[in-house]
Amino acid sequence: MSDSPAARLQVLFEGHRLTPTQRRIAHCMVRRAADAPFLSSVELAELAGVSQPSVTRFAVALGFDGYPALRRHLREVAPAEAGAEADLNEYQQAVQAEIENLRHLSELLADPAPVERAGRVLAASRPLPVLGLRAAASQAYGFSYFAAKVHPDVRLLDEGGSMLTDRVDAAVRAGASALLCFALPRHPREVVEALEYARSTGLTVVTVADSAFAPVAAHSDLLLPAAVGTGLAFDTACAPMLLGRVLLEAMCDGLPDAQARLEEFDVGAAERGLFVE
Repeated sequence: MSDSPAARLQVLFEGHRLTPTQRRIAHCMVRRAADAPFLSSVELAELAGVSQPSVTRFAVALGFDGYPALRRHLREVAPAEAGAEADLNEYQQAVQAEIENLRHLSELLADPAPVERAGRVLAASRPLPVLGLRAAASQAYGFSYFAAKVHPDVRLLDEGGSMLTDRVDAAVRAGASALLCFALPRHPREVVEALEYARSTGLTVVTVADSAFAPVAAHSDLLLPAAVGTGLAFDTACAPMLLGRVLLEAMCDGLPDAQARLEEFDVGAAERGLFVE
């Protein structure tokens, strides 16, 4: 099992019933995993956008006497070998952080049941709406591009605004039974609202998010977490992208004619000279 700071925090938080405010604190700590053992309650409260008493209640909810006890625990389990990373420049550190995110994703996939279940749910939906706004738009586009080669009706929802609800309604009227969402920070309010609405129409919501404590968690039937890197000015999303491809593979397993569709596409592409060999 990975000994990364984010992985240890995920294990610590799992199994606890947290309030939305507490999930916000947990999400903040995961994103700042390397710094978490050294943050004061005031600093953590400011980073998470909550009150200092909320941080104290969060620590108690995890089974500690208070926040100082939680911080002592995090310092005790922190690896002692931080020196090697200090020799890396900021770009190398960002790459190493992404490698840790991928290691953690690999550990999560040791139990393939959640991804396999999600793949079956998505394969059965006709049409299949795929939602991703702002930072997550490229993830939704990439999934939709490849999914359209094996799924008969994929509908990309990558623009917000007043038309988003209409497009969800249109998918439901056409027979959709599920919606796939890619949700990455900073989380747009309209994505949370769209998922809440999608579930109200009876759609099963499958979400790939940066954390099990992301704001979209409460509005998802199946949530698959994959952490983003936060070491650069803009987040990096290697793990969510790879998880999307894994989910696509699982969906193909639920489509009996997926291979035939791929072969048909390859024949057509060759006849049209679509790609440069």
